[in-house]
Amino acid sequence: MEYHVKDLSLAEIGKKRIEWAEIDMPVLRSIKSRFSKEKPLSGVRIGACLHVTTETANLVLTLKEGGAEVFLTASNPLSTQDDVAAALVEYYGIPVFAIRGEDRETYYNHLKEVIKRELHIVIDDGADLISTLHKEYPLSAEKILGGMEETTTGVIRLRAMAKEKVLRFPIIAVNDAYTKHLFDNRYGTGQSTIDGILRATNRLIAGSYFVVAGYGWCGKGVALRARGMGANVIVTEVDPIKALEARMDGFLVMPMIEAAKIGDFFVTVTGNTSVIRREHFEVMKDGAVISNAGHFNVEIDLEALKKISVNKREIRKEVEEYTLYDGRRLYILAQGRLVNLASAEGHPASVMDMSFANQALCAEYIRKKGNSLKKEVYKVPDEIDREVAHLKLSAMGIKIDSLTPEQEKYLSSWEFGT
Repeated sequence: MEYHVKDLSLAEIGKKRIEWAEIDMPVLRSIKSRFSKEKPLSGVRIGACLHVTTETANLVLTLKEGGAEVFLTASNPLSTQDDVAAALVEYYGIPVFAIRGEDRETYYNHLKEVIKRELHIVIDDGADLISTLHKEYPLSAEKILGGMEETTTGVIRLRAMAKEKVLRFPIIAVNDAYTKHLFDNRYGTGQSTIDGILRATNRLIAGSYFVVAGYGWCGKGVALRARGMGANVIVTEVDPIKALEARMDGFLVMPMIEAAKIGDFFVTVTGNTSVIRREHFEVMKDGAVISNAGHFNVEIDLEALKKISVNKREIRKEVEEYTLYDGRRLYILAQGRLVNLASAEGHPASVMDMSFANQALCAEYIRKKGNSLKKEVYKVPDEIDREVAHLKLSAMGIKIDSLTPEQEKYLSSWEFGT
């Protein structure tokens, strides 16, 4: 078996951590149990470009239990947990191509190692695997039955491809499932981002000015958790509706150039480029902590920061200190990459349980329906979204009401009135 991981001697530690995460993933566990009996993915080769974490490991093992042959690579150079990668190779026979801290060349070589496996289904997080398939392996892309995308940034890229009529196979936007973005993006990103900042800095958040750039579901989660830690939260936005929502939710709203003057902590969660740039660095306070929780490391303009700095050093693990020409010091966390995965462990298993349950069920759906789907980006089928919600409620011991025949008739009729 071919693989490329850091150190197989880490495997035992990784195996225990995978087992620990599984305890908090009852929905995926129930799907795995059914997959074990039915083998709905028998004979299918799946290429997955995801954060190599304990939660991802449990998704991969579920797909394998369903009969699939799975090949895994990292979707971010700093999010790989080397012990988990080692465990998947050593104990579970999964070909993994991922090493924490790998350079750009190695990262893309790993993507290509997965692409070479004559895949039927792809699972992506950020769309690097899918875009590389389209750019460099168009004939292989034509043979793909379908794919899934995990994150907002990737869905944006893939919708652009579909709009330009260059998408070569159907995509299911798992990110847009209600049981994904309402929970993973809000509660997962919210908690894990604060966790990453605290682990990296050990700074007190209470009483600080905490700037959140972007008020999508991830931004809402970060703002909510920062307020819970006692911060004075400032939201910056370009969308007037989201900005209004943030204000109605009780947060300060202002342009980044104004927030930059008073912020103690900054988190970007926009999916866009150069959100914090030179004019913002130039007015920031000495000691400001700057981080990113968006998928790609483009939201903080590090090249501009380097140009106005006279010194750079790593002062703590995953904390780089930039000293500006006037002596002010600004601190960049995790090289501007995903702080919640680079400086912490990513989302808690209980929330990834729903996200990866969607992935597993959508893989089964593509196996059944892929040939009948157009080369477009689809939402997760409602029946899958609702099944995941029902399974999660059941695992939590929660029961809900169901509509009576009279209520169903009322909701489907136009004739009833006052």
